[in-house]
Amino acid sequence: MTPNLIHLSFILRSLLILFLAAGPSCRMLINAAGGSWEVLKSDIGISAMHMQLMINDRVVMFDRTDFGKSKIDLPNGKCRVDQEEMAVKKDCTAHSVEYDVAKNTVRPLMVLTDVWCSSGALSPDGRLIQTGGFNDGDDVVRVFRPCSGCDWEEVGSALARRRWYATNHLLPDGRQIIIGGRAQFNYEFYPKTGSGTQAYNLPFLVETNDKGVENNLYPFVFLNVDGHLFIFANNRAILFDYSKGTVVKTYPEMPDGNPRSYPSTGSAVLLPLKKLQGAVVEAEVLVCGGAPKGSYTSAQKGRFVGALSTCGRIKITDPSPKWVMETMPRARVMGDMLLLPNGDVLIINGASAGSAGWEYGRNPVFNPVLYRPDNKVGSRFEVENPSSIPRMYHSTAILLRDGRVLVGGSNPHELYEFTGVLFPTELSLEAFSPSYLDPRFANLRPTIISPISQAKLRYGQQVAVRFTVAGTLNENLVTVTMVAPSFNTHSFSMNQRLLVLGGGSVKALGKSTYEVGVVTPGSGNLAPSGYYLLFVVHQEIPSEGIWVHIQ
Repeated sequence: MTPNLIHLSFILRSLLILFLAAGPSCRMLINAAGGSWEVLKSDIGISAMHMQLMINDRVVMFDRTDFGKSKIDLPNGKCRVDQEEMAVKKDCTAHSVEYDVAKNTVRPLMVLTDVWCSSGALSPDGRLIQTGGFNDGDDVVRVFRPCSGCDWEEVGSALARRRWYATNHLLPDGRQIIIGGRAQFNYEFYPKTGSGTQAYNLPFLVETNDKGVENNLYPFVFLNVDGHLFIFANNRAILFDYSKGTVVKTYPEMPDGNPRSYPSTGSAVLLPLKKLQGAVVEAEVLVCGGAPKGSYTSAQKGRFVGALSTCGRIKITDPSPKWVMETMPRARVMGDMLLLPNGDVLIINGASAGSAGWEYGRNPVFNPVLYRPDNKVGSRFEVENPSSIPRMYHSTAILLRDGRVLVGGSNPHELYEFTGVLFPTELSLEAFSPSYLDPRFANLRPTIISPISQAKLRYGQQVAVRFTVAGTLNENLVTVTMVAPSFNTHSFSMNQRLLVLGGGSVKALGKSTYEVGVVTPGSGNLAPSGYYLLFVVHQEIPSEGIWVHIQ
């Protein structure tokens, strides 16, 4: 089938779904085994290149200010005026929106400086701290507060270096570390306190920089359980003591030698942390997909190399760690990896050929894949029900409190392009419901009674979690998990983390009502201070989450 015919088939399928839409919100549902898809909004006005779930169950999204005019106007006659802007010098449209999950509504937001390919994370008090971008936004820090009617607050020249394609991570002391970026082989901290106002060299980023193609942008960064940072770029990783600026451990190169970070653009997760109260807590990282070496330059010449179908898994706390390689059911580049409340990993979005970059992806992968970390090698992957919307370069995905996964974005073009291209700019929002949300599991699904949402917790605290289950409870298959809300862009979810809380046995309190005692993580090395979604999971079926704050 020719590319034009493939493109036509995508359009026809999407039009059919839209035709069946019910109501002004354009909600529609496709049911099948292995999860279901719902189009929430056919048009939010912008392409969701960056996403962050806020603690008020609203999602902040943005693309870039130099795409040209979007499809949603700024309120009250506001305009962004920039005489150096090439696309539009006076732009009265929004390039950021706030999506209300409960109401399924969108509110335009005013961002002044260019947020293209930027980074961020939630601060311990629940604000989104968003950093860097392009041109006039590359050294800017922007703050978004989770309050009604709030808008972006921007501080220029707040960063020590230009940050474009950098990665942020929340630290145990409440600061964020900002690592790398184009032509930036260094890191810095925010907020700026004491002597920590400058940038510090990180030679590892020089060592992983390919000539002509970086392949080390948006490095995969995770806080290890010992307080050091696991940093993966290109095909290599280190354990880094950011307080001393020293490399603690150098991990072996991934066996196939292929790059996995931007623009080869695989994805990665820190697998669920368990047994948090013992003397030794193990931590494992999973890196999946990407593009073979040379794919980016080949795509520039019109040759689209098949994506990688392999994953590498490594126990980063081992004295002599080794990569264990696995094969996915689908090759995938530009895929997103998300931790689900029950500890499974969802791999979603992306393409099976090409690389990241303008027009460089081909053959969209419509089927999400589940990865079950606790299964034996060879039985960990499960292909899920497909979407009908290509989610290519600049697509996003985040976990919502109700257990669904919000999916948006896809704009593989320098400007908004809706016609005459293989993959048009995508303005829609979808929700993927994993099979645990299927109605047939309703009797197994817990409902949390206490603690109440926004509860304040302390490290090492014993907490009684009360919940109901309508059907028969299996006491041996109840767990409680905490999930950090992540900042997602360019196939990586920054600050993503899931902890399985230890505790005692389940007690019956009455008809269909139960209580399980758990102990919260013991330190900020395990769970940096801030907001988390807490879930009760019964037979792999999670409850709706509640917000908790640990400090």
